[in-house]
Amino acid sequence: MKRYILIIISLLSFASAKAQYTATGKIEYERRTNVIRALDDLDEDSKRWAEKFKSQLPNFTTAYFDMYFTTAKTLYKPGRESDNTTRMWFAQSPAAENIVLTDFGTSSVKATKQIFEKKFLVQDTMRKMQWTIKDEIRTIANFKCRKAVGKICDSVYVVAFYTEDILASGGPEMFCGLPGMILEVAIPRLYTTWIATKVELTAPKETDLIAPDKGKKVTQKELYESLKDSFKDWDELANKNIWWTML
Repeated sequence: MKRYILIIISLLSFASAKAQYTATGKIEYERRTNVIRALDDLDEDSKRWAEKFKSQLPNFTTAYFDMYFTTAKTLYKPGRESDNTTRMWFAQSPAAENIVLTDFGTSSVKATKQIFEKKFLVQDTMRKMQWTIKDEIRTIANFKCRKAVGKICDSVYVVAFYTEDILASGGPEMFCGLPGMILEVAIPRLYTTWIATKVELTAPKETDLIAPDKGKKVTQKELYESLKDSFKDWDELANKNIWWTML
């Protein structure tokens, strides 16, 4: 009898542990960009012009994005309006209209990206990043998260914090590939962070996971080559624009 009681207790403990994992829901990310630091990347003429308006700028601009997730798919898109924005052209928030659908079953991604007056529809396989997992732990939106580091565009350093308690292996924009959900991303060279402010456990509706379908169809590589040619005379700002577009 004692043996059966121990088995029942073990099964209940296992069920309780499994119940802590989250398979579906919605995440709100707050994206913060250091505007003052970003001004340093302007050319000298633009920088002198921007200095006249520096006192009118917030130190940071913020934008909000929502991500609906299941263990099969995630959809990342613009969220609620932010009160902390600016209309100055040199401090406008790039990648503000990105919509990204990631399908884990087919290892594919679809994303709409507005680049100046052109809209692109990226259709490709999921991004493969060489992540290195670190020991640092922090709590984000009440989830225990572990640090990982990687790179995009060969040389742009990315810091992420992910939780294994959310089963979907996704994240904001096209970031994915860690053993759980990415709740924070920092890209120092873009002076920008994405951090989850809240996680809602309500399962998304089918209409919340509809793939984008507008724009010129390209792969990530085709988009990269197109941007390299378009921005070839932009000096350092060319790299920044390409990095933002390739998120």
